[in-house]
Amino acid sequence: MIKNQGYKGLSAYIQTRIIYDFTMEFCELYINFKSRTKDQMEQAARSGKQNISEGYAQKDFSGRLKLLKIARGSQEELLEDYLDFLRQKNLLLWERENFKVKKIRNLVYEIKDCGDYNHYNNDNYYKIYNLYKIYLNNSEEAANAMVCFINQTNAMIDNKIKWLEQNMAKKDTMSFRQKWLMEQLKKEQRRNKEMDEWAKGLMKKEYDV
Repeated sequence: MIKNQGYKGLSAYIQTRIIYDFTMEFCELYINFKSRTKDQMEQAARSGKQNISEGYAQKDFSGRLKLLKIARGSQEELLEDYLDFLRQKNLLLWERENFKVKKIRNLVYEIKDCGDYNHYNNDNYYKIYNLYKIYLNNSEEAANAMVCFINQTNAMIDNKIKWLEQNMAKKDTMSFRQKWLMEQLKKEQRRNKEMDEWAKGLMKKEYDV
């Protein structure tokens, strides 16, 4: 059992919410409303957010891990949609060392200046969201901004998944050791009982003689 600390103050949740809100506006602006891609992108973005909130409502490592992995898969699916958009529209995918990419990557550090994640509220959230929303004015900039931000968010989710897996392994190791110790204790108790019965039997023989 692990204590549920809530999810609204989690950096991963706030970032997936930004991705979800941004994607909804992106689809409204640049994806045909009749297109199946629009529904798929919106659902993937929603799943990335919702599964983190549902995951952190779980009271055990395994349940939380399962939902975080679903969130991670949804984020990867959405990333591919943005990459496909750039490719199909013959738009430029910015290189990692592009100064624009560096600027977007650095927005994560500006997020912290908008308010402590642990004291989450809507005012702080919209200050954060507006740092990214300005990129919606241009389709190439918008898609590249999300490619960068989703990659950053995926790395964060990967770290949380790794942490949970390590702690589950520790928990399993402890459980195995506890089980072994209990078995040894039961064996010792059985041996002691057998010794007591043997001693009682020996004493009874001595008295009968």
